Amino acid sequence: MFKKILIANRGEIACRVIKTARRMGIATVAVYSDADRDALHVQMADEALHIGPSPASESYIVIDKVMAAIRESGAEAVHPGYGFLSENPRFAEALEAAGVAFVGPPRGAIEAMGDKITSKKIAAEAGVSTVPGYMGLIADAEEAVNISNEIGYPVMIKASAGGGGKGMRIAWNDEEAREGFQSSKNEAASSFGDDRIFIEKFVTQPRHIEIQVLCDSHGNGIYLGERECSIQRRNQKVIEEAPSPFLDEATRRAMGEQAVALAHAVGYASAGTVEFIVDGDRNFYFLEMNTRLQVEHPVTELITGVDLVEQMIRVAAGEKLSIRQDDVKLTGWAMESRLYAEDPYRGFLPSIGRLTRYRPPAEVAAGPLLQTGKWQGEAPAGETAVRNDTGVYEGGEISMYYDPMIAKLCTWGPDRAQAIEAMRVALDTFEVEGIGHNLPFLSAVMDHPKFVAGEMTTAFIAEEFPDGFEGVTLPEEMLRRIAAAAAAMHRVAEIRRTRISGRMDNHERHVGEDWVVSLQGAQYPVRIAADHDGSTVRFEDGTAMRVTSDWTPGDQLARLMVDDRPLVLKVGKISGGFRIRCRGADLKVHVRTPRQAELAALMPEKLPPDTSKLLLCPMPGLIVKVNVEEGQEVQEGQALCTVEAMKMENILRAERKGVVARINAGPGDSLAVDDVIMEFE
Repeated sequence: MFKKILIANRGEIACRVIKTARRMGIATVAVYSDADRDALHVQMADEALHIGPSPASESYIVIDKVMAAIRESGAEAVHPGYGFLSENPRFAEALEAAGVAFVGPPRGAIEAMGDKITSKKIAAEAGVSTVPGYMGLIADAEEAVNISNEIGYPVMIKASAGGGGKGMRIAWNDEEAREGFQSSKNEAASSFGDDRIFIEKFVTQPRHIEIQVLCDSHGNGIYLGERECSIQRRNQKVIEEAPSPFLDEATRRAMGEQAVALAHAVGYASAGTVEFIVDGDRNFYFLEMNTRLQVEHPVTELITGVDLVEQMIRVAAGEKLSIRQDDVKLTGWAMESRLYAEDPYRGFLPSIGRLTRYRPPAEVAAGPLLQTGKWQGEAPAGETAVRNDTGVYEGGEISMYYDPMIAKLCTWGPDRAQAIEAMRVALDTFEVEGIGHNLPFLSAVMDHPKFVAGEMTTAFIAEEFPDGFEGVTLPEEMLRRIAAAAAAMHRVAEIRRTRISGRMDNHERHVGEDWVVSLQGAQYPVRIAADHDGSTVRFEDGTAMRVTSDWTPGDQLARLMVDDRPLVLKVGKISGGFRIRCRGADLKVHVRTPRQAELAALMPEKLPPDTSKLLLCPMPGLIVKVNVEEGQEVQEGQALCTVEAMKMENILRAERKGVVARINAGPGDSLAVDDVIMEFE
């Protein structure tokens, strides 16, 4: 077995690999850029070597710099994680020439499967059903339009060497095909150093389901069930689960056997994933093979008890698989929510800054479920587990140079309903401040009826949030629970205030019993009867709720029992009440005396400033292109400029017809959120 491994990656996946290597008694070497000098993976590794400036194109994906770090450290093997150099055959070739083991598949398999055009041809030859498309290289945007018309809209424009949603666009007409071709080509060049593009038919209403395979260099191969990855935005996965709520055993077996056959056809050895599109009749079509560890691998580990990183290392060391297909058992259900540094209220655009608060929920192993994902016997009924794979820490900086994912929150339960409920609680408990993040959106999905019923497709976000995410409107039952909790918390805060003032020894006499709780446009007059164990909050209609908690003023997380059911609230202080975040909702909750509530109703509402004649930068980023000139008339939907951030190009369009009065930024300018790019007459 290896004595020292270098991890040619960063962030949460580098930390994940370090954990398994440490458990196996293997020393680890981290590499880092200028931006990652104080990163968590650097702190966790036994050694750390600097490899260049912040942009990945000048550090993490420069093969010569990584190879120099390998030589300096004396590492015997390299784990590439995912992204960066993980599917670069030239990197695998350089390692082979240097006599360093690659913790991944053979170079030939990377070349065959890493190129989407070649991989589809091989899949077809191996008897795997494929999606109709044009497999040849495409010269320019006009040829892309012609091919798109031959295939028939909608089409998917994809980077041949792409992955992780980079270099992918859906086109529904000629104009979108032209724009999508150029944007995909640009993203592919900057992210992968390969700008080749191909086009295939976009299957409407599909489910994205993938099979995890594991092969060794001795001809053995198995599949470890499937993962449902249909909740996506911008072609990038947001929530994954294992198993899929849609597949039956026969389809699972057929997909698994085809995936293993494809792996054998290219001499695959390591962990890999074969992705399929599955239609409503459970017909499945080969999409691509990822010759690396997937982001969502933890859910497979949680239901199988197999540490995939450990298996990759053992295969790279020449060992035979110790697991046969008959040994693979899918136990319980697992969910993964990807925590992104992005603002769901601004169309999921990237967000950067310092993590002023970062408090994940405590990791919990359910009975025999160990943190490593290994099982000892059968899963216990009613118990759940929480796992958080992360690469950041409180006080750390989220940079604009890398992918916006900062953590993967996973839960496990004996069945799907319990895994979802565990995720709801874990999301409510996760505290993140200082940046925009998608925790509210993740919570909203967990409560969405279609998701709960397992009836989602890859169009879920577009269909259920067509105007973007604008927060959550909580149902009446939840509002009443929060109102009762807020009233009880306000009473505690008032008691503390009177204690501090020192006005009377019996301070509780200064705290009234009658209050009006206002939230989400509703008002709830309540009366509080308190005792040593908690409070009974009675509403106007005579119903009452019992509230108990050990919350104290100043705590930013409140864990309460309301009518013997748990309720977790993120709490902030505002004038006359609280800012409360729960289940995806962000609420201003005011607790007033009846007279204060009467007067508050007479106060005029403050209107937001008018920005209708301004084009504001929606995220921190770099202006790549400006499409218009001062004095030019523009039409609704017309492209105005392109902003690049976190490897993604974003085209900003005119919301209405108008005339450009002033342009304040040009190509190469770096802008902050809400900087004015241009003004209109």
